[in-house]
Amino acid sequence: MAAKHYTGTWASVQTHTVPKWYDDAKFGIFIHWGIYSVPAYAPHTWELGAAEATDWFCNNPYAEWYYNSVNVGRGPGYEHHVQKYGADFKYEDFIPMWKAQNWDPGQWAEIFRKAGAQYVVLTTKHHDGFCLFPSRYTEFNSVKMGPGKDITGELTKAVRNAGLRMGLYYSGLIDWQYANDPIFEDDDLFGTASPTYAYADYSYNQMMELIDTYEPSVFWNDIGWPKQSEEAMPYLFAHYYNKVPEGVVNDRFNGRYYDFLTKEYQAGKMDRSQKWEMCRGMGLSFGYNEIEGDDELLSVPKLIHLLVSTVANNGNLLLNIGPKADGTIPAEQIRRLEILGSWLAVNGEGIYGTRCSERESEIRGDGLELHYTRKDHVLYVFADGLKEGSNTFCIPGFTGSLKAMDPRVQIETEPAQEGLCVTVRNYQADMYAVGLTSEG
Repeated sequence: MAAKHYTGTWASVQTHTVPKWYDDAKFGIFIHWGIYSVPAYAPHTWELGAAEATDWFCNNPYAEWYYNSVNVGRGPGYEHHVQKYGADFKYEDFIPMWKAQNWDPGQWAEIFRKAGAQYVVLTTKHHDGFCLFPSRYTEFNSVKMGPGKDITGELTKAVRNAGLRMGLYYSGLIDWQYANDPIFEDDDLFGTASPTYAYADYSYNQMMELIDTYEPSVFWNDIGWPKQSEEAMPYLFAHYYNKVPEGVVNDRFNGRYYDFLTKEYQAGKMDRSQKWEMCRGMGLSFGYNEIEGDDELLSVPKLIHLLVSTVANNGNLLLNIGPKADGTIPAEQIRRLEILGSWLAVNGEGIYGTRCSERESEIRGDGLELHYTRKDHVLYVFADGLKEGSNTFCIPGFTGSLKAMDPRVQIETEPAQEGLCVTVRNYQADMYAVGLTSEG
Protein backbone atom coordinates (compact mmCIF):
# COMPACT_ATOMS: atom_id res chain seq x y z
CA MET A 1 0.00 0.00 0.00
CA ALA A 2 1.44 3.35 -1.04
CA ALA A 3 2.22 5.88 1.67
CA LYS A 4 -0.21 8.74 1.97
CA HIS A 5 0.86 11.94 0.20
CA TYR A 6 0.48 15.23 2.08
CA THR A 7 0.16 18.68 0.57
CA GLY A 8 1.29 21.91 2.20
CA THR A 9 -2.06 22.88 3.68
CA TRP A 10 -3.36 22.76 7.23
CA ALA A 11 -6.25 20.57 6.11
CA SER A 12 -3.88 17.99 4.65
CA VAL A 13 -1.35 17.73 7.48
CA GLN A 14 -4.10 17.64 10.11
CA THR A 15 -5.16 14.25 8.73
CA HIS A 16 -1.88 12.80 10.01
CA THR A 17 -2.20 10.36 12.91
CA VAL A 18 0.28 9.20 15.54
CA PRO A 19 2.20 6.25 14.06
CA LYS A 20 1.80 2.91 15.83
CA TRP A 21 5.53 2.57 16.52
CA TYR A 22 5.52 5.74 18.64
CA ASP A 23 2.47 4.68 20.63
CA ASP A 24 4.07 1.26 21.17
CA ALA A 25 7.55 2.52 22.09
CA LYS A 26 6.78 4.04 25.54
CA PHE A 27 10.38 4.88 26.42
CA GLY A 28 12.97 7.09 24.73
CA ILE A 29 16.27 8.75 25.61
CA PHE A 30 16.72 12.54 25.36
CA ILE A 31 20.30 13.88 25.02
CA HIS A 32 21.46 17.41 25.90
CA TRP A 33 25.13 17.76 25.01
CA GLY A 34 26.86 20.93 23.88
CA ILE A 35 29.11 23.87 24.73
CA TYR A 36 27.22 24.18 28.03
CA SER A 37 28.61 20.77 29.04
CA VAL A 38 31.97 22.46 29.67
CA PRO A 39 30.94 24.86 32.48
CA ALA A 40 28.38 22.22 33.53
CA TYR A 41 26.75 24.41 36.15
CA ALA A 42 23.30 25.52 37.27
CA PRO A 43 21.87 26.10 40.75
CA HIS A 44 19.85 23.22 42.16
CA THR A 45 16.53 25.03 42.62
CA TRP A 46 13.11 23.73 41.48
CA GLU A 47 11.36 21.57 38.94
CA LEU A 48 9.84 23.44 36.02
CA GLY A 49 6.23 24.23 36.87
CA ALA A 50 6.70 23.95 40.63
CA ALA A 51 4.50 26.37 42.56
CA GLU A 52 7.38 27.78 44.59
CA ALA A 53 9.52 28.66 41.55
CA THR A 54 10.15 32.43 41.44
CA ASP A 55 12.42 34.54 39.26
CA TRP A 56 12.98 31.36 37.25
CA PHE A 57 15.42 32.62 34.61
CA CYS A 58 17.77 34.17 37.16
CA ASN A 59 17.77 30.94 39.19
CA ASN A 60 17.50 28.52 36.27
CA PRO A 61 18.35 24.89 37.20
CA TYR A 62 18.94 24.02 33.52
CA ALA A 63 22.68 23.89 32.82
CA GLU A 64 21.99 24.07 29.07
CA TRP A 65 20.70 27.62 29.69
CA TYR A 66 24.14 28.68 30.96
CA TYR A 67 24.46 31.42 28.32
CA ASN A 68 21.31 33.15 29.49
CA SER A 69 22.01 32.50 33.15
CA VAL A 70 25.18 34.58 32.75
CA ASN A 71 23.57 37.06 30.34
CA VAL A 72 20.90 38.11 32.86
CA GLY A 73 23.69 39.65 34.95
CA ARG A 74 22.54 38.45 38.35
CA GLY A 75 21.76 35.29 40.24
CA PRO A 76 23.82 32.19 41.10
CA GLY A 77 24.74 31.30 37.51
CA TYR A 78 26.14 34.75 36.82
CA GLU A 79 27.97 34.85 40.16
CA HIS A 80 29.47 31.41 39.56
CA HIS A 81 30.72 32.42 36.11
CA VAL A 82 32.35 35.65 37.28
CA GLN A 83 34.02 33.94 40.20
CA LYS A 84 35.33 30.93 38.25
CA TYR A 85 36.06 32.37 34.80
CA GLY A 86 35.91 36.15 35.11
CA ALA A 87 33.44 38.72 33.82
CA ASP A 88 35.24 39.02 30.46
CA PHE A 89 35.17 35.27 29.70
CA LYS A 90 32.62 34.78 26.90
CA TYR A 91 30.41 31.76 26.41
CA GLU A 92 32.05 31.13 23.04
CA ASP A 93 35.41 30.82 24.83
CA PHE A 94 34.23 27.42 26.06
CA ILE A 95 34.09 26.01 22.52
CA PRO A 96 37.77 24.91 22.27
CA MET A 97 37.32 23.25 25.68
CA TRP A 98 34.58 20.98 24.35
CA LYS A 99 36.72 18.22 22.87
CA ALA A 100 34.48 15.12 23.17
CA GLN A 101 37.72 13.14 23.21
CA ASN A 102 36.21 10.04 24.86
CA TRP A 103 32.99 9.94 22.88
CA ASP A 104 31.97 6.56 21.47
CA PRO A 105 28.57 6.76 19.71
CA GLY A 106 28.36 2.97 19.44
CA GLN A 107 28.83 2.64 23.19
CA TRP A 108 26.11 5.23 23.81
CA ALA A 109 23.70 3.37 21.52
CA GLU A 110 24.38 0.08 23.29
CA ILE A 111 23.71 1.69 26.69
CA PHE A 112 20.38 3.00 25.38
CA ARG A 113 19.45 -0.38 23.89
CA LYS A 114 20.20 -2.23 27.11
CA ALA A 115 18.17 0.35 29.04
CA GLY A 116 15.11 -0.71 27.03
CA ALA A 117 14.74 2.56 25.12
CA GLN A 118 13.02 2.36 21.74
CA TYR A 119 14.01 5.76 20.41
CA VAL A 120 16.54 8.55 20.97
CA VAL A 121 16.17 12.32 20.58
CA LEU A 122 19.37 14.39 20.25
CA THR A 123 19.57 18.16 20.68
CA THR A 124 20.99 19.17 17.29
CA LYS A 125 20.87 22.90 18.12
CA HIS A 126 20.00 24.33 21.51
CA HIS A 127 19.25 27.99 22.23
CA ASP A 128 22.94 28.95 22.03
CA GLY A 129 22.73 28.33 18.27
CA PHE A 130 25.63 25.85 18.13
CA CYS A 131 24.81 23.09 15.66
CA LEU A 132 25.83 19.48 16.21
CA PHE A 133 25.76 18.84 12.47
CA PRO A 134 27.58 20.30 9.43
CA SER A 135 24.97 22.85 8.43
CA ARG A 136 25.42 24.57 5.10
CA TYR A 137 23.90 27.70 6.67
CA THR A 138 26.49 28.34 9.39
CA GLU A 139 30.03 27.44 10.38
CA PHE A 140 29.00 27.70 14.05
CA ASN A 141 28.88 23.93 14.32
CA SER A 142 30.60 20.88 15.82
CA VAL A 143 32.43 19.97 12.62
CA LYS A 144 34.10 23.36 12.14
CA MET A 145 34.62 24.02 15.88
CA GLY A 146 35.01 22.21 19.17
CA PRO A 147 34.76 18.40 18.78
CA GLY A 148 35.38 18.47 15.02
CA LYS A 149 32.72 15.79 14.50
CA ASP A 150 29.32 15.39 12.84
CA ILE A 151 27.78 14.37 16.14
CA THR A 152 24.27 14.11 14.72
CA GLY A 153 25.34 11.95 11.79
CA GLU A 154 27.59 9.62 13.79
CA LEU A 155 25.05 9.10 16.55
CA THR A 156 22.18 8.61 14.10
CA LYS A 157 24.11 5.81 12.40
CA ALA A 158 25.00 4.15 15.72
CA VAL A 159 21.48 4.37 17.13
CA ARG A 160 19.93 2.87 14.00
CA ASN A 161 22.57 0.13 13.93
CA ALA A 162 21.45 -0.76 17.46
CA GLY A 163 17.89 -1.20 16.20
CA LEU A 164 16.47 1.99 17.72
CA ARG A 165 14.72 4.91 16.06
CA MET A 166 16.47 8.28 15.91
CA GLY A 167 14.79 11.61 16.59
CA LEU A 168 16.12 15.15 16.48
CA TYR A 169 15.52 18.19 18.68
CA TYR A 170 15.82 21.70 17.27
CA SER A 171 15.45 25.08 19.00
CA GLY A 172 13.08 26.63 16.49
CA LEU A 173 12.41 29.98 18.11
CA ILE A 174 15.47 30.89 20.18
CA ASP A 175 18.99 31.35 18.83
CA TRP A 176 21.26 33.64 20.83
CA GLN A 177 23.52 34.11 17.83
CA TYR A 178 20.66 36.09 16.23
CA ALA A 179 19.14 37.83 19.25
CA ASN A 180 20.81 37.64 22.63
CA ASP A 181 18.72 39.96 24.78
CA PRO A 182 18.58 38.49 28.30
CA ILE A 183 15.49 36.42 28.97
CA PHE A 184 14.02 37.34 32.36
CA GLU A 185 10.43 36.09 32.02
CA ASP A 186 8.22 33.94 29.83
CA ASP A 187 7.06 36.91 27.72
CA ASP A 188 10.66 37.36 26.58
CA LEU A 189 10.61 33.93 24.96
CA PHE A 190 8.35 35.21 22.19
CA GLY A 191 8.70 38.97 22.67
CA THR A 192 12.45 39.36 22.22
CA ALA A 193 13.75 36.03 20.89
CA SER A 194 15.03 36.06 17.30
CA PRO A 195 12.48 38.56 15.94
CA THR A 196 13.82 38.91 12.38
CA TYR A 197 12.77 37.52 9.03
CA ALA A 198 16.41 36.51 8.53
CA TYR A 199 16.22 34.16 11.49
CA ALA A 200 12.80 32.85 10.44
CA ASP A 201 14.35 31.81 7.10
CA TYR A 202 17.43 30.42 8.82
CA SER A 203 15.49 28.20 11.23
CA TYR A 204 13.16 27.02 8.47
CA ASN A 205 16.10 26.14 6.24
CA GLN A 206 17.85 24.25 9.02
CA MET A 207 14.72 22.30 9.89
CA MET A 208 14.43 21.25 6.27
CA GLU A 209 18.13 20.42 6.24
CA LEU A 210 17.76 18.10 9.25
CA ILE A 211 14.73 16.38 7.71
CA ASP A 212 16.38 15.85 4.32
CA THR A 213 19.78 14.78 5.69
CA TYR A 214 18.83 12.55 8.62
CA GLU A 215 15.13 11.66 8.12
CA PRO A 216 14.40 11.66 11.87
CA SER A 217 11.60 9.50 13.25
CA VAL A 218 10.76 12.28 15.72
CA PHE A 219 11.04 15.99 14.98
CA TRP A 220 11.10 17.63 18.42
CA ASN A 221 10.85 21.40 18.18
CA ASP A 222 11.43 23.55 21.27
CA ILE A 223 9.85 26.77 22.57
CA GLY A 224 8.05 27.74 19.36
CA TRP A 225 8.24 28.83 15.74
CA PRO A 226 9.16 32.32 14.48
CA LYS A 227 5.97 34.30 13.92
CA GLN A 228 7.37 35.73 10.69
CA SER A 229 7.13 32.33 8.96
CA GLU A 230 4.31 30.67 10.87
CA GLU A 231 2.25 30.05 7.74
CA ALA A 232 5.16 28.03 6.32
CA MET A 233 4.50 25.32 8.93
CA PRO A 234 2.10 23.20 6.82
CA TYR A 235 4.57 22.88 3.98
CA LEU A 236 7.36 21.77 6.33
CA PHE A 237 5.10 19.21 8.01
CA ALA A 238 3.90 17.90 4.65
CA HIS A 239 7.48 17.64 3.41
CA TYR A 240 8.47 15.83 6.59
CA TYR A 241 5.63 13.30 6.49
CA ASN A 242 6.23 12.64 2.79
CA LYS A 243 9.93 12.11 3.50
CA VAL A 244 9.38 10.13 6.71
CA PRO A 245 5.93 8.46 6.49
CA GLU A 246 6.14 7.29 10.11
CA GLY A 247 7.44 10.60 11.44
CA VAL A 248 5.95 12.35 14.44
CA VAL A 249 6.16 15.92 15.82
CA ASN A 250 5.57 17.44 19.26
CA ASP A 251 3.35 20.35 20.29
CA ARG A 252 5.82 23.25 20.48
CA PHE A 253 4.67 24.99 17.31
CA ASN A 254 2.88 28.07 18.71
CA GLY A 255 -0.21 26.03 19.51
CA ARG A 256 -0.95 25.54 15.81
CA TYR A 257 -0.28 21.81 15.41
CA TYR A 258 0.96 18.61 17.07
CA ASP A 259 0.98 14.82 16.94
CA PHE A 260 1.59 14.50 20.68
CA LEU A 261 1.44 16.77 23.72
CA THR A 262 4.43 17.39 25.97
CA LYS A 263 4.94 17.58 29.70
CA GLU A 264 8.22 18.84 31.17
CA TYR A 265 8.64 18.11 34.86
CA GLN A 266 5.48 19.65 36.39
CA ALA A 267 4.63 21.86 33.40
CA GLY A 268 2.58 20.89 30.35
CA LYS A 269 -0.36 18.66 29.54
CA MET A 270 -1.25 15.08 30.42
CA ASP A 271 -4.37 13.81 28.70
CA ARG A 272 -5.46 10.17 28.71
CA SER A 273 -7.51 10.79 25.57
CA GLN A 274 -4.49 12.05 23.55
CA LYS A 275 -0.94 10.85 23.12
CA TRP A 276 1.56 12.76 25.25
CA GLU A 277 5.17 12.56 26.33
CA MET A 278 6.89 13.31 29.62
CA CYS A 279 10.40 14.70 29.28
CA ARG A 280 12.72 15.42 32.17
CA GLY A 281 16.29 15.03 33.34
CA MET A 282 17.34 12.57 35.99
CA GLY A 283 18.04 15.61 38.15
CA LEU A 284 16.70 19.14 37.74
CA SER A 285 18.85 19.84 34.66
CA PHE A 286 18.96 18.42 31.16
CA GLY A 287 22.56 19.43 30.39
CA TYR A 288 25.21 17.90 32.66
CA ASN A 289 25.40 19.75 35.98
CA GLU A 290 28.48 18.77 37.94
CA ILE A 291 26.93 19.78 41.29
CA GLU A 292 24.08 17.28 40.83
CA GLY A 293 25.48 14.17 42.44
CA ASP A 294 23.85 10.81 42.90
CA ASP A 295 21.70 12.03 45.79
CA GLU A 296 20.20 14.83 43.65
CA LEU A 297 19.02 12.48 40.90
CA LEU A 298 15.74 10.56 40.76
CA SER A 299 15.98 7.40 42.84
CA VAL A 300 15.46 4.13 40.95
CA PRO A 301 12.06 3.46 42.61
CA LYS A 302 10.88 6.95 41.62
CA LEU A 303 12.19 6.48 38.08
CA ILE A 304 10.34 3.21 37.60
CA HIS A 305 7.23 4.78 39.17
CA LEU A 306 7.51 7.63 36.65
CA LEU A 307 7.67 5.21 33.72
CA VAL A 308 4.77 3.08 34.92
CA SER A 309 2.46 5.96 35.84
CA THR A 310 3.24 7.73 32.55
CA VAL A 311 2.57 4.69 30.35
CA ALA A 312 -0.60 3.78 32.26
CA ASN A 313 -1.99 7.22 31.47
CA ASN A 314 -1.25 7.21 27.71
CA GLY A 315 2.20 8.78 27.81
CA ASN A 316 5.73 8.02 26.69
CA LEU A 317 8.71 8.76 28.93
CA LEU A 318 11.56 10.68 27.26
CA LEU A 319 14.27 10.42 29.91
CA ASN A 320 17.24 12.72 29.51
CA ILE A 321 20.92 12.00 29.88
CA GLY A 322 23.45 14.81 30.19
CA PRO A 323 26.91 13.63 29.06
CA LYS A 324 30.12 15.27 30.25
CA ALA A 325 32.16 17.43 27.87
CA ASP A 326 34.58 14.55 27.19
CA GLY A 327 31.74 12.42 25.82
CA THR A 328 31.27 10.06 28.74
CA ILE A 329 27.89 9.50 30.40
CA PRO A 330 28.14 9.95 34.19
CA ALA A 331 28.23 6.65 36.09
CA GLU A 332 25.25 7.56 38.26
CA GLN A 333 23.14 8.05 35.11
CA ILE A 334 24.32 4.78 33.58
CA ARG A 335 23.49 2.88 36.78
CA ARG A 336 19.88 4.03 36.64
CA LEU A 337 19.59 3.10 32.98
CA GLU A 338 20.99 -0.36 33.67
CA ILE A 339 18.55 -1.06 36.50
CA LEU A 340 15.63 0.29 34.48
CA GLY A 341 16.67 -1.96 31.59
CA SER A 342 16.76 -5.00 33.86
CA TRP A 343 13.29 -4.19 35.20
CA LEU A 344 11.92 -3.75 31.68
CA ALA A 345 13.46 -7.06 30.59
CA VAL A 346 11.15 -8.71 33.15
CA ASN A 347 8.10 -6.43 33.06
CA GLY A 348 8.24 -4.92 29.58
CA GLU A 349 5.37 -7.09 28.35
CA GLY A 350 3.05 -4.82 30.34
CA ILE A 351 4.73 -1.65 29.01
CA TYR A 352 5.66 -1.96 25.34
CA GLY A 353 2.82 -2.09 22.82
CA THR A 354 0.15 -1.51 25.46
CA ARG A 355 -2.62 1.06 25.61
CA CYS A 356 -4.57 2.82 28.36
CA SER A 357 -6.87 0.57 30.31
CA GLU A 358 -10.37 1.80 31.04
CA ARG A 359 -9.24 1.48 34.65
CA GLU A 360 -7.61 4.68 35.84
CA SER A 361 -4.63 4.70 38.16
CA GLU A 362 -5.51 4.31 41.83
CA ILE A 363 -3.59 5.98 44.66
CA ARG A 364 -4.42 4.24 47.92
CA GLY A 365 -4.27 5.85 51.34
CA ASP A 366 -1.49 3.48 52.51
CA GLY A 367 0.94 4.69 49.84
CA LEU A 368 0.17 1.84 47.46
CA GLU A 369 -0.58 2.76 43.84
CA LEU A 370 -2.16 0.53 41.21
CA HIS A 371 -1.57 1.34 37.55
CA TYR A 372 -3.20 -0.48 34.63
CA THR A 373 -2.34 -1.09 31.00
CA ARG A 374 -3.92 -3.37 28.42
CA LYS A 375 -3.04 -5.23 25.24
CA ASP A 376 -6.10 -6.50 23.41
CA HIS A 377 -7.93 -8.69 25.96
CA VAL A 378 -5.01 -8.83 28.41
CA LEU A 379 -4.94 -6.61 31.51
CA TYR A 380 -1.68 -5.66 33.22
CA VAL A 381 -1.55 -4.41 36.79
CA PHE A 382 1.44 -2.67 38.36
CA ALA A 383 1.53 -2.49 42.14
CA ASP A 384 3.83 0.33 43.20
CA GLY A 385 4.75 1.39 46.72
CA LEU A 386 4.75 -2.07 48.29
CA LYS A 387 6.56 -2.64 51.60
CA GLU A 388 9.13 -5.34 52.35
CA GLY A 389 7.56 -8.72 53.05
CA SER A 390 3.84 -9.50 52.70
CA ASN A 391 1.35 -7.09 51.06
CA THR A 392 -2.37 -7.56 50.36
CA PHE A 393 -4.53 -5.41 48.10
CA CYS A 394 -7.75 -5.81 46.13
CA ILE A 395 -8.38 -5.04 42.47
CA PRO A 396 -11.95 -3.76 42.31
CA GLY A 397 -14.36 -5.39 39.89
CA PHE A 398 -11.81 -7.90 38.59
CA THR A 399 -12.81 -11.56 38.48
CA GLY A 400 -10.09 -13.23 36.41
CA SER A 401 -6.75 -14.75 37.38
CA LEU A 402 -3.40 -13.03 37.66
CA LYS A 403 0.23 -14.10 37.63
CA ALA A 404 3.42 -12.18 38.34
CA MET A 405 5.73 -11.33 35.45
CA ASP A 406 8.77 -11.49 37.75
CA PRO A 407 9.38 -15.18 38.55
CA ARG A 408 10.78 -14.19 41.94
CA VAL A 409 7.42 -12.78 43.05
CA GLN A 410 5.18 -15.16 45.00
CA ILE A 411 1.48 -14.24 44.87
CA GLU A 412 -1.78 -15.69 46.09
CA THR A 413 -5.20 -14.56 44.88
CA GLU A 414 -8.64 -14.92 46.39
CA PRO A 415 -12.01 -13.79 44.98
CA ALA A 416 -13.81 -11.28 47.18
CA GLN A 417 -17.05 -9.33 47.01
CA GLU A 418 -15.25 -6.20 45.82
CA GLY A 419 -13.06 -7.97 43.25
CA LEU A 420 -9.85 -9.99 43.43
CA CYS A 421 -7.62 -9.83 46.50
CA VAL A 422 -3.92 -10.28 45.80
CA THR A 423 -1.25 -11.10 48.38
CA VAL A 424 2.39 -10.61 47.46
CA ARG A 425 4.21 -12.87 49.91
CA ASN A 426 7.86 -12.01 49.46
CA TYR A 427 8.21 -8.43 48.23
CA GLN A 428 11.77 -7.10 48.14
CA ALA A 429 12.81 -3.54 47.38
CA ASP A 430 14.76 -4.54 44.25
CA MET A 431 11.56 -5.80 42.64
CA TYR A 432 10.35 -2.18 42.46
CA ALA A 433 6.86 -1.97 40.91
CA VAL A 434 5.44 -5.51 40.70
CA GLY A 435 3.83 -6.32 37.36
CA LEU A 436 0.92 -8.77 37.12
CA THR A 437 -0.75 -10.10 33.99
CA SER A 438 -4.19 -11.60 33.43
CA GLU A 439 -2.87 -13.80 30.62
CA GLY A 440 -2.57 -17.44 31.65
